[in-house]
Amino acid sequence: MIMNKYSILGFLALVSLIGMAQEPQIAINPRHYVCYRASNPITIDGLQTDPDWQQAAWTEKFVDIEGGQKPEPTYWTRAKMLWDDKYLYVLAQLQEPNVWATLTERESVIFNDPDFEVFIDPDGDTHHYAEYEMNALNTQWDLLLIKPYRDDIVQNVAIDNWNYNGMKSAVYVNGTLNNSNDRDLGWTVEIAFPLDALAELSSTGKNPVPGEQYRINFSRVEWTVDVIDGKYKKRTQMVGGREKMLPENNWVWSPQGVIAMHQPETWGFLQFSGNTVGTDADNYLESPENPLKWALRMLYYRESSYFEKKGKYTQDLNPLKLDNFKTGGSAFHPLIILTPSGYEASIPTSDNKGSWHIRQDGRVWKTIKK
Repeated sequence: MIMNKYSILGFLALVSLIGMAQEPQIAINPRHYVCYRASNPITIDGLQTDPDWQQAAWTEKFVDIEGGQKPEPTYWTRAKMLWDDKYLYVLAQLQEPNVWATLTERESVIFNDPDFEVFIDPDGDTHHYAEYEMNALNTQWDLLLIKPYRDDIVQNVAIDNWNYNGMKSAVYVNGTLNNSNDRDLGWTVEIAFPLDALAELSSTGKNPVPGEQYRINFSRVEWTVDVIDGKYKKRTQMVGGREKMLPENNWVWSPQGVIAMHQPETWGFLQFSGNTVGTDADNYLESPENPLKWALRMLYYRESSYFEKKGKYTQDLNPLKLDNFKTGGSAFHPLIILTPSGYEASIPTSDNKGSWHIRQDGRVWKTIKK
């Protein structure tokens, strides 16, 4: 598969940020959101005037992607979600005194502008997930990730000619776009993701049902700018005698502990409710399988680090510093099998009726005993 100019730029930018798998430097406690059904199809106009939006709860305000290790974002961001038989709806508000955007061509690398991003992994295996970005001009970039960049830095894992067929989006600017002579309040995005497109990325191949959970996260890229000759210019600094652009801010809903959006195992949980928004409330149900899957993920991080140093994987938990690791109070005793391509590790499910597996490319899956 040949990368086009956009995927090459995006790939290089992201690989320069993430490298190999990075173990988070904070305790990962994914945020969660119970998504209720809309009583009627939502009108996608960016104005959030549909009555159902007034009933839906806001997420927590976004934080820095590295979590509490970094200061609170300069401007707040928050989101809401709803669904029906055809769409997953997302509404987000972005506080911003200087709303600007330059990119007008679809499939551009949108994060070169201030943007809003959505990442969705329907079955939570960390492979075959979707990324969507949009700017204040409603210019879009949607792409399919076969696997995270970290898990194959040689092959092209991103397919950016993949589109959400039937997707709808809109932007409302509370102020004036690309006008440096005033102060804006911010911008609002409204998106309808077709469920049948998301179903293509699920191991079931079916639309979600009440109680089902997707992995999802939202990101906002914000650049520090100065006004020069009436135009917005990204701020630079001198580094080693050379002028370099200040790095962007990455503000997210569920913090990930490292500057890497492409770690789906750290995203938040979206739980679909069968109740109509504004009626009976549903509780979020934490799966007993999550600690087991996270234990395997810790093994994956440590195996990746071990491989970087030794050029091989290991079956020994000692050098991985997991020999005293516990899951739910019980000792962690995975079965690790070295394979021609790497390794496969597994542990029993919480009900002991099957097993959870992970391999060197990070994919996690479940098998059932016969």
